[in-house]
Amino acid sequence: MAVLTPPSSLDYAHDMSLYGNGYAKQKNHILSRVLNLFKPVRPGSDLTKFELPPQFNMPKSQLQVYGDSVVCSARDLLSKCVEGISPLERFKVVVAWSISTTRPVIFAKVPYNPILGETHHVSSGNLNVLLEQVSHHPPISALHATNEEKQIEMTWWQQPAPRFYGNSVEATVHGKRILRLLSFGENYEMNCPKLLFRFLPSPCTEWVGNVSIKCEESGLEATLCYRGKSLFGLKGSSTNLTGKIFSTTTAQNLYEIDGHWDQTVSLKNIETGKTMKLYDAKETITRLKTPVVKNPWGLAATESALVWSALSESILKKDWIKAKEAKKMVEERQRNLAEERESKGIVWRPKYFSKTEDGRWEWLHIGQPLPLAPIVVP
Repeated sequence: MAVLTPPSSLDYAHDMSLYGNGYAKQKNHILSRVLNLFKPVRPGSDLTKFELPPQFNMPKSQLQVYGDSVVCSARDLLSKCVEGISPLERFKVVVAWSISTTRPVIFAKVPYNPILGETHHVSSGNLNVLLEQVSHHPPISALHATNEEKQIEMTWWQQPAPRFYGNSVEATVHGKRILRLLSFGENYEMNCPKLLFRFLPSPCTEWVGNVSIKCEESGLEATLCYRGKSLFGLKGSSTNLTGKIFSTTTAQNLYEIDGHWDQTVSLKNIETGKTMKLYDAKETITRLKTPVVKNPWGLAATESALVWSALSESILKKDWIKAKEAKKMVEERQRNLAEERESKGIVWRPKYFSKTEDGRWEWLHIGQPLPLAPIVVP
């Protein structure tokens, strides 16, 4: 049976219910276990193949986390992207939508590394989303989404690359996100910030780094800077966000961006000095609904919620012995399939995506809108 859990949101108490009310109070104990786990790891080491015990997993796959950030929203900013009457108005909403995909992360809880060929198909209203794990080493996830009514199309490919730095783990997310507003012939290309798990002096998670959002057709570009605390984690806010919107055609700065991605973000018109609200996290990423299975017969055998169901169920019950067994079973099955393919000389290929010569991942069925998924956001 498929197991689905709530999306990450600003409702901290809601998220904590997955791990027990005492989770926040146990941070020091959890930190001690984390430091012990990384004791044999050298600073600078690539953690892509590092295996975590189930106690450090959230009960969902990385594919589901990506999917949640697209379909789980209290305010449909994605649809509003096509409502702007000018390229600049549309661009501002695209920036707000990009910020909305930044979600809170609980310290020392990471999603499962998807198995090769794993998929996640989910819908919200007229937006249909399908993800596939197109590579296991390195781990690369691809996403395609369509909204026929709004003439919106989206393609992502994401490759998280976590490294251990002694007092922290930093995950750089390689890849691109491309949003297409088909009615206007506009393509928006963007990346996402890095995720930092800071151990000392106080355990926390932060989104850090620079994000670029570009639209070649309109000549508009935005730069966003996610700033964490100071080097020693003692000063500043861990959710600060600054940036600007400018025209590459005229080399003119148009707006300054300032705020916090988990609170509000404002836009200041450089010419007039007027300030407006660009994004409100409370309106967008609180009271989020958990996806549900609407059509169990439509679930693919490769669906994340099925592949990891036994492990997710065990984590929710805090049955760590069964969780360890369930995780081992999934991993062994994948090793056996890989060995079988190798013995038969079979080269595995993704079902829904193909890799281009320049390293991008494209949707194989161009021009075909995605159907309604068996999993929906109610």
